Amino acid sequence: MSAPATTRSQPRSGARPGRGRRTTGTNTGTGPLGWFLLVVLAVYAGGPLVVFLFNSLKSPAEISNSPLGAPTEWRWENFITAFQDANMGQGILNSLIISVSTAVGVCVIAGLAAYAMTRLDLPGKNNWMLYLLVSTSLPIQMFLVPLLTWWSTLGLYNSQFGLIVIYWAIYSPFATLLLRSFLIAIPPQYEEAARIDGAGEFRLFTSIVVPMVWPGFITAALVAGLQAYNEFLLAVTFIQDADRLPASLALYSFQQNLTPNWALVSAAGLIMALPAIVIFVLLQRKFIEGYTQGGMAN
Repeated sequence: MSAPATTRSQPRSGARPGRGRRTTGTNTGTGPLGWFLLVVLAVYAGGPLVVFLFNSLKSPAEISNSPLGAPTEWRWENFITAFQDANMGQGILNSLIISVSTAVGVCVIAGLAAYAMTRLDLPGKNNWMLYLLVSTSLPIQMFLVPLLTWWSTLGLYNSQFGLIVIYWAIYSPFATLLLRSFLIAIPPQYEEAARIDGAGEFRLFTSIVVPMVWPGFITAALVAGLQAYNEFLLAVTFIQDADRLPASLALYSFQQNLTPNWALVSAAGLIMALPAIVIFVLLQRKFIEGYTQGGMAN
């Protein structure tokens, strides 16, 4: 008997090999409900800013009559008046000095601490992790009284440097945890090869580690800098001289007039927010990249 012939399924005429069946009826785009939710969120986020801008371009009488509507006469001179009367130029300069110094210091402190926790034989690593987690959860109000005593004794009260040191202490724990998650994801073989070539730990940190976790440093610097720029409680407690006030205190002092002009107050608030908005818009890609790549690893 002859062996049975092997039957082979023949492709149908007109069928193209290598292509799967087309899926019909599937809509991968955003539906009407999704667009509606996006519009609602956009109005919720941008509506107050638009009203804030409208009020900064009105007269005080028009704000009283129509606080939510558009101005009938656009008073752009309100920004010039608010900038001069509120001393926002000096305030923004002071805030930028404090914010940039805070961001740089936090990156240095957090970067070295994260490197020590992930690469060096540091005793009690788990205890340091617990300390960082607890320190990020404690409210700063608990330390105001001892800080006032110590800073007055050390001569750091009413100085920008004294305020910056406090910002270093309260913003470094989160930055350390963030940078530690970046360093855990980096294979140690890069550093071992550099050690074979004779590089020391500081050279490893500056030449190998920092370039590889640069998005993490950008994120840590942006978070710390913006927090220092907008911070109010510590600034109003530790800064007294008018020429050293950051922008938040300059705006607060301007608002505390007996009869505040809310149009000028709104204009001064927008002037204060403008540098933070510009910096965030310029660095938002690095900021998002740092947060997405730097999940808090164990």
